[in-house]
Amino acid sequence: MSVNAESRDVEALAEDIRACRACVENPVKSPLPHDPRPVLQISSTARICICGQAPGTRVHRSGRPFTDPSGDRLRDWMGVGEDVFYDAARLAIIPMGFCFPGLDAKGGDLPPRIECKRIWHDRLFAAMPQIELILVIGQYAQAYHLGPNRKKSLTETVANWRQYFEQAPADGKPVVMPLPHPSWRNNSWLKKNPWFETDLLPVLRRQVARLL
Repeated sequence: MSVNAESRDVEALAEDIRACRACVENPVKSPLPHDPRPVLQISSTARICICGQAPGTRVHRSGRPFTDPSGDRLRDWMGVGEDVFYDAARLAIIPMGFCFPGLDAKGGDLPPRIECKRIWHDRLFAAMPQIELILVIGQYAQAYHLGPNRKKSLTETVANWRQYFEQAPADGKPVVMPLPHPSWRNNSWLKKNPWFETDLLPVLRRQVARLL
């Protein structure tokens, strides 16, 4: 398949996802409590992919991924500015849930909608074989991309990042690097785990720079 054909296929897939209303019209459980607004960033040339949880309220309003303090911290972790981060030709962003899932009784975000994974994720990654590095943020993304290789807790999974990162990819699959969520709510986690900044982040930044 030619590069132009691959590009058209990915663009068509992105359009289909942005028009998806499965969580409202054919939900697995209760329907999405608001109008869908799928948020993603993909291309046939991006070599890095960020796979997180789902958009929050700010991203739902903006329609652009990581337009919040978490995005600022993630870009700092990666060592990139907004110009690079929002360049779909270089960097893909595929959350486990494409739409803001709504809030629970305590005001926290609900889990990502499972319709997204069931309908779209396998197709998306099959359409982008050029991806070489996937940053998996949080337990839902780690469950999908690491499967049975995920550890019992998020902390243990991230602490074993070398196991995933240094493992030779099989069948042309991308390298996976697990990360905690860059939310400021995780400040205490970062203080308790200083190895994240001293050991993992320098490697992450080198790999991001290499692939951009």
